[in-house]
Amino acid sequence: MRGDTAGTIRRAERFQVILIGEGLLVGGIAGLVVLLYRMLLGSAGEWLGKILAYAKGNPIRMAGWFVILMLLAWIVSRLVSFEPMISGSGIPQLEGEMTGKLDQKWWKVLPAKFLGGFLCLLGGLALGREGPSIQLGAMVGKSVSNGLDRGKTEEKFLLTCGASAGLSAAFHAPLAGVMFSLEEVHKNFSVSVLVSVMTASLTADFISSTVIGTESVFQFDIVRALPQEYYGMIIVLGIVLGVLGAFYNWFTLKVQELYNKASFLNTTTKLMIPFFCAGVLGFTVPELLGSGHALLEYLTAEDVMLGTVLFILAGRFIFSAVSFGSGAPGGIFFPLLVLGGFIGGAFATVAVQYFGLDVVYINNFVVLAMAGYFSAIVRAPLTGIILIFEMTGSLSQMLSLSIVSIVAYIVAALLRSKPIYESLLERLLEKQGEKVRKAPGQKILTNFTVQEGSELADRAVSEVTWPDNCLLVAIQRGSEEIIPRGRTKLFAGDIIVTMTDERDMAYVHDQMEALCKENVG
Repeated sequence: MRGDTAGTIRRAERFQVILIGEGLLVGGIAGLVVLLYRMLLGSAGEWLGKILAYAKGNPIRMAGWFVILMLLAWIVSRLVSFEPMISGSGIPQLEGEMTGKLDQKWWKVLPAKFLGGFLCLLGGLALGREGPSIQLGAMVGKSVSNGLDRGKTEEKFLLTCGASAGLSAAFHAPLAGVMFSLEEVHKNFSVSVLVSVMTASLTADFISSTVIGTESVFQFDIVRALPQEYYGMIIVLGIVLGVLGAFYNWFTLKVQELYNKASFLNTTTKLMIPFFCAGVLGFTVPELLGSGHALLEYLTAEDVMLGTVLFILAGRFIFSAVSFGSGAPGGIFFPLLVLGGFIGGAFATVAVQYFGLDVVYINNFVVLAMAGYFSAIVRAPLTGIILIFEMTGSLSQMLSLSIVSIVAYIVAALLRSKPIYESLLERLLEKQGEKVRKAPGQKILTNFTVQEGSELADRAVSEVTWPDNCLLVAIQRGSEEIIPRGRTKLFAGDIIVTMTDERDMAYVHDQMEALCKENVG
């Protein structure tokens, strides 16, 4: 396909129809890949339990398991060396690619991430499947784009479709997949991307549900909605979650920084640390291993003492940071939901003992804290609300979920805590700055939304200092498409369509984001 200006614009005219078909294709392939990944990770957890039960109490077998763990760490380190882009969750890498700052090789990322994530969960590391699933889905989208010889503009849409399909298949949460891919990955809402992303997400969810079933991920027993008399506690919980979410971001980055500053550690020895810790915990506190799904079911199904809740919370918090900071292929998405649930459990237990909360509402606070903690850390409140709704299958919590998510979001913002994936991307770019794509390439169309109070709002096109090497193609105002002229006035809510060369995309993207962003100064 031609990647010049004329070819890009002609194809963009038919995007909406083309992308539906391509979204269906990407969703189908990504759904199959992530379904297989999800099933293997489930098997890894079962195998790990059997191995620990077989080895426990026998010194020779226990020593043998530690040897196997070191071997697993070595294999994972070779995979990370083979393709550094598989390190961590994969979401920062995808966001970097969407802004033109990174270029992932899908044919290396797909097998390396798949195998690396499986080996990490087999070893018991406290990592999740969602980040890798999103990256795997996005790489399927990129492979389809390359296979069909699509341009870079279309490739970005297919990356978004793949990311949505990955999250949908991983969690049986198609709406959350759509919202996350738009809110966190694509960062723009347009009819073309919305329809194609929904197609991909629903296709992946259908494939996953056909094999695994349609039950929600969590089977929480929510007896009834939280009465309004307890809404004051929700606000307090939101404040606590905002503070702890900011601390989580700081602590996660600090542990990663300590790993990187230790000059005596190479890729292999960094990974040996969490694998060794997993071996120790496996024979002492095996409950702390893995993604933590069983822990949440235990918390919501049993009468757990406050001391036990706090112990598990602290243990998971530290082990999750040690696992992720090493650069192991795995996500923090699900582990942070587990931590949020235990924060909610601890908060509710204290409220029952000292402030008269009815014990029947403990599970309500567990669910609320999961959404609020996610909102404080990732800063994607809509995704958090929809994700928890889909994962629990409970509609009764929507108002309280919204309140706690907004409060946690505001508190984290006031504490100047950056979204975790944004911070991780900055670290990644600092580390691999020489790999940022700079060569001239195809022409790329990008959408930017004018926010109320931004530098562009209520100004004419001729009054704005636009970024170099950036062409204003169109202004979308509702269903109307306007060809921009010097006297054309911009309003909040307008979607500006720009064209730039692949070489300049990263610079133009950052400059346009700054122009469109609300000016709080």
